[in-house]
Amino acid sequence: MAASQSKTVVYAAAAGNLLVALVKFVAAWWTSSSSMLSEAIHSVVDTGNQLLLLYGLRQAARPPDASHPLGYGRELYFWSFIVALLLFTLGAGVAFYEGVQHIVHPHPIENATVNYIVIACAVVFEGTSWLIALRAFDRAKGGAGYIEAVIRSKDPPAFIVLFEDSAALIGLGLAALGTFASDYFGKPELDGAASIGIALVLGVTALTLARESKGLLIGEPASPRLRDAILTTAREIDGIVSAHIAFTVHMAPDQVIAALSLEFRDDLETPDIERAIDQLEFAIHQRHPEVIAIFVKPQASASQITLPGRFPGRARRLSDSTK
Repeated sequence: MAASQSKTVVYAAAAGNLLVALVKFVAAWWTSSSSMLSEAIHSVVDTGNQLLLLYGLRQAARPPDASHPLGYGRELYFWSFIVALLLFTLGAGVAFYEGVQHIVHPHPIENATVNYIVIACAVVFEGTSWLIALRAFDRAKGGAGYIEAVIRSKDPPAFIVLFEDSAALIGLGLAALGTFASDYFGKPELDGAASIGIALVLGVTALTLARESKGLLIGEPASPRLRDAILTTAREIDGIVSAHIAFTVHMAPDQVIAALSLEFRDDLETPDIERAIDQLEFAIHQRHPEVIAIFVKPQASASQITLPGRFPGRARRLSDSTK
C-alpha cells in the first residue's frame, strides 16, 4: 500500500474515532454505563494510536543523514509496536478495570435508550472507517487471503487500522448486548461483564498487532516476487554470469535493502565490473524504486573455489573434491 493511501486510511480512522469518543463519553456520563465508558476509553486510545501512526509515517519519510545512513524507515515499525502496547495497557487494561469495578460496585444503567442511540451512531462512524480500511487492504493484498496478507504485509497502518476498527465494531456489539441484558434483567453486573468482554477483545487484538509489529521491527525480507524480480534484472546485465540473493530486508513498507552475490565473466577488467554494477543499480532503481540500497559481493565460479588440503601449503579445487 502506498504511503498516501496509508495516510488516508489513518486520517479517516482518527476523525471517526474522535467523534465516536466524544459521543460515548457523553453517553457514559448520562447513563452510568460501564461498558459505554470502556468503549469511550477505547475510542480515545484508538485516536491517540492513529496520531502516533501518522507521526511514524512522517518520521519514516525523513531522508538518510550522517547519523542514520539507511534512513528512518523503521520509525514506523517502532511506533506501530508502541500502538499495540498502548492498546493492551490503556485500552484492554482500563476496560477490564472498569468491568471489575462495575461488578463489585454495580450501578444500574439510567436511560438505556441513550446508549442504543450512541451505539448506532458509533457503528456508522466506525463502520465507515472500517470500510475505507478494508477496501485499501483489499487493493494491497491482491489474491492472498486475509490472514496470509496480514502476515506478509510490511505496512502496519494498513492492518492496524483494520484490526482496531474490527475490534471496535465487536466492542460496540458487546456494549449493546451488555446494555440490553443489564436493563432487561435488572442486573447491572452484566454491563460490567460486557466491559470485561471488550477488554478481552482488545487484549487479543493488541497481542496480534504486537506480534506482527515485532517481526517488522526486527527485520523481515522482501516478498518472493520482488526478490525474483531483482535476480531477473541482475541476470540481464551483460557481464554477470550468475546472481544470488544474499539477503533483503524491509526498512519501511516502501524501503528495501538488497544484498546480492554476483559472479562476473572471467574476462572482465575492474572498470568493466564497475560499469556492470552501475548498470545493475540503475536498472533496479528504475524498475523497483522501493529498493533504496544495493550491496554487491562478487563471487568466484565453482571451478575457481579452492579448499584447504590435508597438508599445509596444499589446496584442492572444489570441483576435484566432489569427484
